[in-house]
Amino acid sequence: MSVTLARVAAVIESRKPEHGGDPATSYVAKLFAKGDDAILKKIGEEATELVMAAKDARVANDPSKVLYECADLWFHSLVLLAKFDLTPQQVLDELARREGMSGLIEKAARKE
Repeated sequence: MSVTLARVAAVIESRKPEHGGDPATSYVAKLFAKGDDAILKKIGEEATELVMAAKDARVANDPSKVLYECADLWFHSLVLLAKFDLTPQQVLDELARREGMSGLIEKAARKE
């Protein structure tokens, strides 16, 4: 599972301006060129589209759009991670750290 995330993250990394990403030929390079706000806006849009797809899926009993929109949100989240020089593996490591921990306890620990 993480092999695919690593491959996609490597492509995203290669599209960064410092690696020669060309906004004229790469969607990701274009996002990086537009800056943080453009990336954050895309994540907000994709999150909203995922919520709407989930609502529609309940009514239509068809989760296919949920899968599509979730992939879009994950992709744009990978772009954001790359912007901050973070990797999908670091996210997986954080999830592993939380595994078996009560969500309530984990959330309370963040407030300290």
